[in-house]
Amino acid sequence: MKRLLAYALMLFSPLSFSAPKSDLWPYWDVSNQQSSTSLSHHKWQAILDIYLISQGEYTLFKYAQVTPSDKEKLTQYLSDLSNTDPRELNKKEQYAYWVNFYNALTVQLILDNYPVASITKIGSWFGFGPWDDEIANVAGKPLTLNDIEHRILRPIWGDPRTHYAINCASLGCPNLQPKAFTAENTELLLEKAARDFINSHKGVSYRDGHLTLSSIYDWFAQDFGSRTQLFDHLSKYRTGVTHYEGKIKYEYDWKLNEKK
Repeated sequence: MKRLLAYALMLFSPLSFSAPKSDLWPYWDVSNQQSSTSLSHHKWQAILDIYLISQGEYTLFKYAQVTPSDKEKLTQYLSDLSNTDPRELNKKEQYAYWVNFYNALTVQLILDNYPVASITKIGSWFGFGPWDDEIANVAGKPLTLNDIEHRILRPIWGDPRTHYAINCASLGCPNLQPKAFTAENTELLLEKAARDFINSHKGVSYRDGHLTLSSIYDWFAQDFGSRTQLFDHLSKYRTGVTHYEGKIKYEYDWKLNEKK
């Protein structure tokens, strides 16, 4: 029994995490470019304004302080999104919809399971986190967080900056942005999120002359391209990485992004 438990812990440890590949779900690759509908994300913004705080290079969430009324506000916001068919929106509205939906669902998952040391502790006993759990239903389709990230956002938009937009409630993750995404501010937020992460120690750091990158660049190497293409991407936001030729180390911190 002890041997089985040890094997299970090894198998499902953060070190063995393997990200799903980008795999388009065609059902969602539909939009109405003539649509002028503008979704309101003010309920999500109100949550961010109260409970998200900047601390050094991190933005931390005050999960323990969320009131019952604000939990209900978050539930109402997610219900609003669930009752909206994003296929009827234009592409800019869609992108903001899916990013906000992913981030708000993640916060709700933490709140529903709080206190918890890491999002990886949520989900089935033999699993690694809640990403394959069906936690939403939109346009008659049950959805997981992995569906939103790997079957909708990544394949439809093909923008590696999406990895800086969505947040997995972990210290190693790109920060949860203090502004809700909208069709109007998405480009500015993506650029800000990319610049902030790449210039943080959890994104790119040098230690004793050796380069350490976030594991995001390893897990999602297909999104960032070859080593040369990755370095071109990084150097767009940070100087001093283009000509590095040594071995790269990858790290990620799964501890909860919590402000107590």
